[in-house]
Amino acid sequence: QVQLVESGGGVVQAGGSLRLSCAASERRFRISTMGWFRQAPGKEREFVAAINWNGSNTRYADSVKGRFTISRDNAKNTVYLQMNSLKPEDTAVYYCAADREIVVHVTSGEYDYWGQGTQVTVSS
Repeated sequence: QVQLVESGGGVVQAGGSLRLSCAASERRFRISTMGWFRQAPGKEREFVAAINWNGSNTRYADSVKGRFTISRDNAKNTVYLQMNSLKPEDTAVYYCAADREIVVHVTSGEYDYWGQGTQVTVSS
């Protein structure tokens, strides 16, 4: 069982930046595809970004392309989400997820393990 713990959320003004981190409990993380999803109040959980096991393949939601960057450090069992030029509509709880398959999925149902989430609030 892989445990994922997110950190780095907070309150930031529009145009600002935050970096989220997700630490995995096991070495198995190193062969997992990792993803970030988010859920705003009253909305469904949506895909944000994903990265394959060695960082050679990344995917982004159109709404964050050019502003967010996903990366990973397998030596630290950690995946990151650098968020720049934040907008009020980025406000949500952000979740880290791990997928045992090597395909970089964008649907939440394909992911096997989830973190508890971290709140990101962007004020206008």
